[in-house]
Formats: sequence, structure tokens, C-alpha cells
Amino acid sequence: MTLDSAAVVKQLNRLLAFELTSIDQYTAHSRRYEDMGLDKLYERINHEIDDERGHADLLIRRMLFLGGRPDMDGREKHTIADDVPTMLANDLELERNNAKTLREVIDFCEQAGDFVTRDMLVGILRDTEEDHAYWLRQQLELIDRLGLELYLQAQM
Repeated sequence: MTLDSAAVVKQLNRLLAFELTSIDQYTAHSRRYEDMGLDKLYERINHEIDDERGHADLLIRRMLFLGGRPDMDGREKHTIADDVPTMLANDLELERNNAKTLREVIDFCEQAGDFVTRDMLVGILRDTEEDHAYWLRQQLELIDRLGLELYLQAQM
């Protein structure tokens, strides 16, 4: 593994920690939604788990291609919540932190001349910002507009 590849792998492991954390947090939250009878929230967040797993898979495959070793133990600090607004807010915060780190690693890859990795990360960033974070923001805005009771009723 060349020095540049090792540096890229180190950066990709930063991102992998976010993806693995997201899988853990989303799993806990989706199962909580299911237990609460909020089937629509359960289904959406369960879908997000699959997306995060796909992102993790892309990162792992790229690290292996570069001759590196994925760190499957790393995680970011996360909080499992008990009420819907806090669960959504915590998930949004995690997505925002992931997007910030993605932008940093995209810049790093560009400076390192690894445009293949950069392009892969741009796709993950688009998914993170335009799908995940956008949807979470919408849900919190709906709670503000409708009130929690009406919002929860719509999620059953």
C-alpha cells in the first residue's frame, strides 16, 4: 500500500465509522418506531439502514481495492432516544456530521488525486444530503406545523 493509498484508507475509515454508527442508531430507532406502532416511520428508517449498509459496503470495497483494512470497530458518538422528535433530531444531527466529514474527505481525495474515490463519495454525499437529511428535516418541520399528535397519527 502506497503512502497516498494509506492516507485515503485512513480517511475512508473515518466515513465508515459514520456509516456503522448510522446503522446502529437507525436500527435502534426503527425498532422503537415499530414497537410504538408507527409503521410508516419504521419502514422509512428501516430503508435508511439498507442505504447506510450500501454506503458502508462501497467504502469497505474501496479500502480493500486500495490494499487497506476496514476498521469495523470504529463508531461515532451517538444517542439512542425514546421520543419521536428526539429520535428524528438525533438522526438528522448524525447525517449533518456525516455530510461535513464527507465534504472533508472529498476535498482530501481531490488533493490526493484519487478522483475515483472522490466521485464515489460525491454520490454518497448526494444521498446523505438530498435524501436522508432532507427527509429528516421535513419530518421535524411537519411536527412543528401539525403538532406531535397529528404527526404521530399520520405515521401509524
